[in-house]
Amino acid sequence: MNFLEPADIPAPTVTVVVIGYDDAAHVADAVRSALDQGPAVREVIAVDDCSTDGSGTLLDELAAREPRLTVVHRATNSGGCGTPRNDGIARASCSYVMFLDSDDILPPGAVDALLDAARRHDAQVTAGLCVRREIPSGHEVPWQPELYAEPSVVARPDRRPRLVHDTLCVNKLYRTDFLRAHAIRFPDGRFVYEDFVFTARVLAAAPRMALIPDRVYVWHVRRAARKLSLSLDRSGIDNWQARLDAHRQSVDILLGASHKRLARAARSYFLDHSLRMYARELDLRGAAYRAEWWTRTRAYLASFDTADFEAAPAPGRVVGRLVLASEAPRDLPRVKELAARPARLLPPYARLPDGTPVWSPDLPQVSLEHLMHRPMELLPVAVDGELRPGARRTRLTLVLHELYGRVADAGPHTVEVDLVDRRHGTVLQRRTATFTAAASPDPDGSASGDGAWVATAVLDLSALGRPGTCDLRLRLRFADGTHRDATAHAVRGPGLLRRVAVPSRRHGILLAQPYATHSGALALRTATGPRGVLSVLRRRVARFLH
Repeated sequence: MNFLEPADIPAPTVTVVVIGYDDAAHVADAVRSALDQGPAVREVIAVDDCSTDGSGTLLDELAAREPRLTVVHRATNSGGCGTPRNDGIARASCSYVMFLDSDDILPPGAVDALLDAARRHDAQVTAGLCVRREIPSGHEVPWQPELYAEPSVVARPDRRPRLVHDTLCVNKLYRTDFLRAHAIRFPDGRFVYEDFVFTARVLAAAPRMALIPDRVYVWHVRRAARKLSLSLDRSGIDNWQARLDAHRQSVDILLGASHKRLARAARSYFLDHSLRMYARELDLRGAAYRAEWWTRTRAYLASFDTADFEAAPAPGRVVGRLVLASEAPRDLPRVKELAARPARLLPPYARLPDGTPVWSPDLPQVSLEHLMHRPMELLPVAVDGELRPGARRTRLTLVLHELYGRVADAGPHTVEVDLVDRRHGTVLQRRTATFTAAASPDPDGSASGDGAWVATAVLDLSALGRPGTCDLRLRLRFADGTHRDATAHAVRGPGLLRRVAVPSRRHGILLAQPYATHSGALALRTATGPRGVLSVLRRRVARFLH
């Protein structure tokens, strides 16, 4: 028998499946980013889902110049992302396959990094870091960075339950024969969260996995687009129902494969991620939406058991138990703040007669007893913030509330205030202020007599170098050596959260607008000069019309 020398064995190659619908503005960039990966990508299959904007013609023109590109024209629109990807899997001729959406890109070297790890570790699935890039700001946020902090090999997914947190399919390289041997496909038709189900099917098949820290996918987030992506358009109740259906189906798949640890991890992650994300947006919706959301969420959470709740981080666990305990939406301002990141629990703070902290006197079953034992760096302390821009100085007043005696025990000392450029993540200004007691701290932290501590910092807005949006990030330091990273709850009232023109050493005039984010945190928008002011007004009108 003749054996091939290793040098004679053909190197494995990759098929990149690009899917798109009416995205002529971006699909060429996506395809080029795949082709630019080099010889490891032997074929790019672009599946056009019956576009009406000329995307198909554009792809055909690219294919005429690029032999590695094959265009598949669907005769009818599928209504989702799953069917076009399934078309690509069926036509893939390479050893490995990965997926790319028409409005995203693969960064240089992504395929080589994934393929190298897959070969070295004989992995059936290899995953790397995805970054979410906000368009047009360019601000990047890594997706599930804890999973990809360092290279690792996972022999079986149930040994790393956190893998269920990464529901994306696009930051992974799959062995084509693995997908086909297990008949792993995406849900067909209009199925909004098809990634959830596909990922559950992959994990249920117990692949050997390699994880790498390399950036392998850039997910473009276009919140101002005329037509939002299926997953970003959360304004209707159908989106939430689609998420519930996809999550329920994913958990059923994992349970059906006897992966109970993964199923529990998926449910606890639902409480910490999906539930918190939608709960903090409830006050943006109408009364009919809120009532329907509450009813459907209660019905789904009723299928969770106690262990599912206990496995979840505290904020999502409390929000979930509150929804189960109340038949109708309630306390939405407090819910929004608790669902924020970092979490903030606003007063009042109630107790049972035996001293046990609870959500409110009429919902004693929603216990907050865990707050008596949580480490300070995880405690959802509430800080109220007032930002008053002025001609000479901008005063920031912070009020730290007592929380069942825990804050007084730690001893509030100082607060570090960072004014952070949201686009670049850079600290523009840092100030340190000292807390002083505003009232005698009430040792029982009851609603009738909260203690509070006040700190005041002065910011210099005239020194800001560029207009944009800034976040206020706080680090609270305590006398016992502990600290808590926090944000400030934006206080509303006469003279607050209004636009003010202030002198600027660099720009002549600066328009400063303190505002509350969707989660209630205090932030700041700035614009410079008349053109900057006009730009702000145009963006506000565009957001209103959108």
